[in-house]
Amino acid sequence: MNTDIVDLREFYHSTLGRLAEQSIVMALSTMWPPLPEERLLGLGYAVPYLDRFRADTERTFAFMPAGQGAVNWPAGELSSTALVFDEELPLPDASIDRVLMVHSLEFAENPRETLTELWRVLAPGGRLVIVVPNRRGVWARMEHTPFGSGRPYSRGQLTTLLREANFTPGVSTEALLFPPSKLKVILKLRRYFETIGRKLWPVFSGVIIVEAQKRLYQGLPVSQRASRRVFVPVLAPQGIPTTRIRAKESKRR
Repeated sequence: MNTDIVDLREFYHSTLGRLAEQSIVMALSTMWPPLPEERLLGLGYAVPYLDRFRADTERTFAFMPAGQGAVNWPAGELSSTALVFDEELPLPDASIDRVLMVHSLEFAENPRETLTELWRVLAPGGRLVIVVPNRRGVWARMEHTPFGSGRPYSRGQLTTLLREANFTPGVSTEALLFPPSKLKVILKLRRYFETIGRKLWPVFSGVIIVEAQKRLYQGLPVSQRASRRVFVPVLAPQGIPTTRIRAKESKRR
């Protein structure tokens, strides 16, 4: 079950959420250089992080799962947001250069199918970065942050999943090495915890960040399948069936 979009926005507007964002952005910056003229897709709730990278891109999209909900982004501009099913993205093959998954894979109904769909939309040599809760970390055990929901992963589980979906795992790093406390004393010591944690307890980080590249030298069987999704218009009026209307008219006559 996805975390609600309202809860995600409230978390990132809080002091703890802003500090968590800074920690993850710092880790992402060491993995991703500027992205000149590349097409970037954020899947999940990646909006706080897309703001840091979209200035250099050709275009940037924010795809948000239907179970989570969506918000307009970027604020004050033409919307680049789409409400999607993560196993059936509304994009042509090989149309995206980079994908950033945040608050996404841990909520996926079928993680392997989601990654296979991302493989389809990534261009040859395209790269994927996944941010997921670390199953050994404290953040995955605390329910007052979005990282405490969904299915956490170990580095080995994530690597295996990527290989099964035809990706080659590359560099990886950690973030959120400070405790998820709301106490001001703890938050003031965040930089100290981050510095010491990278040396003493990196295996207990709050999130694991892994970059992978689309693998091209292995064939994938292609099978046509019908969509399992059923689209129901929420605001459409439930009219009276025409057969019932005709029956009433015949009785009156």
